[in-house]
Amino acid sequence: MNNLRSTFSDTIAGYVTQFNRAERSFGLRTSDGREFQVHLTPLTYGRITQNLEEPYADATGRLAELLETGQHVFAYGVFYPQGDGYKFEAKSLVFPGDEVNRYRHEEPDWWVKQIRSIGDSYLRWQFGYPNHEIDYREYRTYLHLAGAKKGDFLQETDTISRLVYGFASAYLMTGEDRFLEGAEKGTEYLRDHMRFYDSDEDLVYWYHGIQVTGNREQKLLTSEFGDDYDSIPMYEQIYALAGPMQTYRVTGDPRILNDAEKTIDLFDRFYLDRDKGGYFSHIDPITLDPRAESLGHNRARKNWNSVGDHAPAFLINLYLATGEDRYADFLRYTADTIAKYFPDDEHSPFVQERFFEDWSHDQNWGWQQNRAVVGHNLKIAWNLMRINHLRPSDSYVELARKIAAVMPAAGSDRQRGGWYDVVERILAPGEEAHRFVWHDRKAWWQQEQAILAYLILHGSLGDDCYLRHAREAAAFYNAWFLDHDDGGVYFNVLANGLPYLMGNERMKGSHSMSGYHSTELCYLAAVYTNLLITKQPMDFYFKPQPKAFKRRILRVSPDLLPPGSIRLDQVWIDGRAYDSFDAQNLTVKLPDSDNSVRVKVRIVPTT
Repeated sequence: MNNLRSTFSDTIAGYVTQFNRAERSFGLRTSDGREFQVHLTPLTYGRITQNLEEPYADATGRLAELLETGQHVFAYGVFYPQGDGYKFEAKSLVFPGDEVNRYRHEEPDWWVKQIRSIGDSYLRWQFGYPNHEIDYREYRTYLHLAGAKKGDFLQETDTISRLVYGFASAYLMTGEDRFLEGAEKGTEYLRDHMRFYDSDEDLVYWYHGIQVTGNREQKLLTSEFGDDYDSIPMYEQIYALAGPMQTYRVTGDPRILNDAEKTIDLFDRFYLDRDKGGYFSHIDPITLDPRAESLGHNRARKNWNSVGDHAPAFLINLYLATGEDRYADFLRYTADTIAKYFPDDEHSPFVQERFFEDWSHDQNWGWQQNRAVVGHNLKIAWNLMRINHLRPSDSYVELARKIAAVMPAAGSDRQRGGWYDVVERILAPGEEAHRFVWHDRKAWWQQEQAILAYLILHGSLGDDCYLRHAREAAAFYNAWFLDHDDGGVYFNVLANGLPYLMGNERMKGSHSMSGYHSTELCYLAAVYTNLLITKQPMDFYFKPQPKAFKRRILRVSPDLLPPGSIRLDQVWIDGRAYDSFDAQNLTVKLPDSDNSVRVKVRIVPTT
């Protein structure tokens, strides 16, 4: 085979090992220990990562100062053939911070500012706010790059729910009323238009969405997507609860809790496999039978979504808001199922994601075949650690550690930074790298899973390697995914970090993107970073309805964190200091009021 001798542009991410001022070059060691020599040109420019809505932070005049040994930097440039190898000349440099081991994304208010900006962008794009009222009749699933609406008028339940989650999370972090208005109006719209209450069975179902034509709306019970067409997939029912449940944490609206309980009853009646364990992924819309022949390749199947998506989408938040043991047991059941059936160490570093009814591996299903979604592996590690803090199990920690150890080599880009999308689970003879299924691009939501997984692993277990991986992932995300021109975050970037703006991947709203993963990242990255790692206090905001929570107990723990790692330090109700709270259990005894009250709490690390 001929050696490659053409020029090509690329990115190298790593840590400065030395800087030669005379030659204007520096050594750069990648995450996996390889070293490159990077040459500066007369026009090389630099910037320091800036947050959404911040001005450009030029660093061109400070390159010599910033290229200090140990400094993390992204170098984008051109490889030129030279001699027996290549010479790399940097065209631009991005610094995650202005000192060694100082990362801007670890500033206490970094993620708060980011979620505020993302929330405001979606309010403006979807509703024209603040010039117009928030009205979900104007909601569109598809939004162009700059937020303009596409001509369709299909309103998908899950994408509305995910946007509601983002608004509720923004309120929890900022206390700003427009976000709570967006969350409450969205929840009400879901209940009025997307929910079906079966009075005979006393169950709640959620429609796939509604097709609106003029003043007429057609409700779509079954999924419209090829993978799930003409069925009721469990993941759609799961994610219908995501936004309302985060809103419930703020307001305690009992109708939301009732909907969640009756949706869980639906899961237990028709999706739960009481014989062999776990949950089926699809049911027939007429018979509600997971084994119906009409389901085709989804007949009697189980998958990651049907078992693993409960915890992050709604179940952890349901437990946080209620403290009910039955939801803790539900979490443990899903975690036990994952730990028992998903690992496949004998064949692959990646977990198995699809199964037949008896838990034998389904490796011929649709697009997935015998392939891995990198982010699902990281999501397992992240959520097993969360559940372990509530229901401790050595098996959860062991699997989370195992995933954390093998994923960087199998699923990350250790030259450029960032995490890949979908890869083949098995190496063919002679192969050294898992093959990409479609492309080597990097999706925003998979970066989120990596950041949160390694943050909580470090915050829980303390290993420095976890902090390094978390920092590298967060630095890549904040360097390349933030859209400083139009707001929000990009769907995909190329392997080198530059935005990929083609097809649906140039959208800010789609079946896959609706302000959920980007805001979930803001919320939980702030919680893990401030409370577990940098040891900074955090404020959270609630507005409970009168007599909403049982015994007027408001539970304010921000997530399932290591027991004893945080405490409730101060509480204000309607702007006044309030002392009826339990610092260790993170609960507030609400006053007996006929009106909603504004609650602000300050949570601090215990060490």
